[in-house]
Amino acid sequence: MEWDRSKTIGLAKISCAYCHGYGLRFARRGKEVPCPCVFRAIFRACYNRFRECVEKGPHTSAVTMEFCRGAEGHRTYSRKREEYMADFCLVSQRLLDPADYRLFRIHFLLGADWKLCCRHFHVDRGTFFHAVYRIQQRLGRAFAELEPYALFPLDEYFSGMIRHPLPSTPPRIPPYLRINPTTSLPLSA
Repeated sequence: MEWDRSKTIGLAKISCAYCHGYGLRFARRGKEVPCPCVFRAIFRACYNRFRECVEKGPHTSAVTMEFCRGAEGHRTYSRKREEYMADFCLVSQRLLDPADYRLFRIHFLLGADWKLCCRHFHVDRGTFFHAVYRIQQRLGRAFAELEPYALFPLDEYFSGMIRHPLPSTPPRIPPYLRINPTTSLPLSA
């Protein structure tokens, strides 16, 4: 994913000490990189949608039809909410190391608050929240940069946007729409 200001400014935290709400900050050699507050915002958006899908769990989601990429125009049927929940959990499990995944599972998936997690992991509050922010940043970046189908932006994941390649040749204009350069009138057929 190419990160530019138009993609990050809406997600950036205005009170961020690093980017001051712009979403990009300068790294080594003058290169602009996304701020960690952007990745945390992406994670929070994906996590909120995950929680929405879990709350609607007893009610089965509707089966939707999607068009697949390619010239053949194949269609597939899917249950988007169940697929999203599975993708969210599997990407998290594959990306995080075992200690971070334990914290992620207990705090985010099972819903334990920070006091219970601090007692369970025998850490103080600051260490716990540093670990939570680190997890949010790693998963937020992964959810946005996942290939070929990213979890973020959520509207693209759930609506199944079809991206067609641009044509290499200009479209053919029918003869009855061509303009006569001398009279500026359409040519007669």
